[in-house]
Amino acid sequence: MTISVGSASWTDPTLIASKRFYPPGCTSAEARLRFYATQFPLVEVDSSYYAMPSASNAVLWAERTPPHFTFNIKAFRLFTGHQTDRTKLPKDIQAALPASDKKNLYYKDTPGDILRELWRRYIEAIEPLRKAGKLGAVHFQFAPWVVNNADGRAHVEHCADVMEGYTLAAEFRHRSWFSDKARESTLLMERERGFVNVVVDEPNTTANSIPAVWEVTNPRLALIRLHGRNHETWNIQGATSASSRFNYDYTEQELAELAVMIQRIAKNVERTHVVFNNNFEDQGQRNARTLMGILGSAAISP
Repeated sequence: MTISVGSASWTDPTLIASKRFYPPGCTSAEARLRFYATQFPLVEVDSSYYAMPSASNAVLWAERTPPHFTFNIKAFRLFTGHQTDRTKLPKDIQAALPASDKKNLYYKDTPGDILRELWRRYIEAIEPLRKAGKLGAVHFQFAPWVVNNADGRAHVEHCADVMEGYTLAAEFRHRSWFSDKARESTLLMERERGFVNVVVDEPNTTANSIPAVWEVTNPRLALIRLHGRNHETWNIQGATSASSRFNYDYTEQELAELAVMIQRIAKNVERTHVVFNNNFEDQGQRNARTLMGILGSAAISP
């Protein structure tokens, strides 16, 4: 089994402010990434969801990490159906957009030539990671309103068409994808299109959450994403940072139970990635270290 464990982001403001993960004097972007890579073999890039990534940053990330370090990178929010503030787009793209009094832009309302240019730039930006052999999965966290209907399925398959040749992971945020009736058809679509089914551990009490579906849909990779189990904060309003949603500290017992499931699914794939997204302060990093200890020799060392 080849199991890599890491966290979502290495620069969350609450992580840095906690002063419990990075050693004294580790204050630059370069120093933080270099230190992180001595602790874990995998990280998820979340900044690429909030704004378009840049090739120059990807080059630096590749240079500052060991040869076998892996980056999973999130797809830009416009691609996943989320509302996107126009100011988060490159300035020349903003200028090319049709005039509108609406602050937010959606994929379906964006002109085709602009979408094609954004996809081109996104793929160009992550290419240095792929060339360096450090690109894991491109992670599509689809918006809660991308539901399991004709339009929703068409958009998911469109993303697969545009990024053919990459390892793509699909994380849905509407329970219609994994209802008892739809579960098998969703898994079949993922298998046919090569999507990695993202196994989530998250509160499962609202329409914008899904159950953990421990199924392999791409023989090359399994991806388990741990969001925590804090029902009270899952849909929190007015939070100053996204990490407030995922304020949860897994117990050792909970991690031991998850380790059994992780090892079981890891037997069926070439690689397994476990990403802790409970990124409030240093919870994710502490929990990741504990899980690596539980997994023992099954977990890849940094």
